[in-house]
Amino acid sequence: MRLILLRHGETLWNMEKRLQGHDDSPLSPRGIEQAKAIISTLQTLAPQRVVASDLGRVQETARLIGYDEPQLDAQLRELNMGTWTGLRKDDLMAEHPDLYHQWRAGLYVPKGGEAWSDFVSRIITTLSSRVAAGKGDLLAIVHSGVVRAAVYGFLGLKPEQLLPVTPGTLTILDFNDEDPSLPPRLEAYNIGAFAPDTEAAD
Repeated sequence: MRLILLRHGETLWNMEKRLQGHDDSPLSPRGIEQAKAIISTLQTLAPQRVVASDLGRVQETARLIGYDEPQLDAQLRELNMGTWTGLRKDDLMAEHPDLYHQWRAGLYVPKGGEAWSDFVSRIITTLSSRVAAGKGDLLAIVHSGVVRAAVYGFLGLKPEQLLPVTPGTLTILDFNDEDPSLPPRLEAYNIGAFAPDTEAAD
């Protein structure tokens, strides 16, 4: 049984390197192209089930790839970034470099934000429940942070050990059909129609 994680296409805020968290912005022209370019791969994989974050950028991606009414789950939202929501990465790096690096390492939480450990717990609990709730491969249309949290929570791979999650790419975890509670195998990471973007914004 596969868990197929698809990051939404690039958004206007991604282009500006703004932290989005629970806020939203529409897909950029490139983001629309990224979403459409993954359709043929998804058709080959043919997932039997689909779930998606309830945020607008994910729902827009879902519609573009042919899923007009996926099951929506607010528990699959991106990390809540609190008062840092909407701020630019470059500005944070210039004004609060130490705090920014601590945040990226999961050691700092902006006011009103969500701790990395709580986020990982939320994502792993939700995805584990979704995987176990039915038969057949599951497509989850989500966010870069959700992909990182899943890879960390299920496999123990830290975000700093991985390339950034490029918009419009797939990460695939293969679960044991007889016992989904066993750790999955990493079948693919950051697979898409475009070359991985090592500077991809969250």
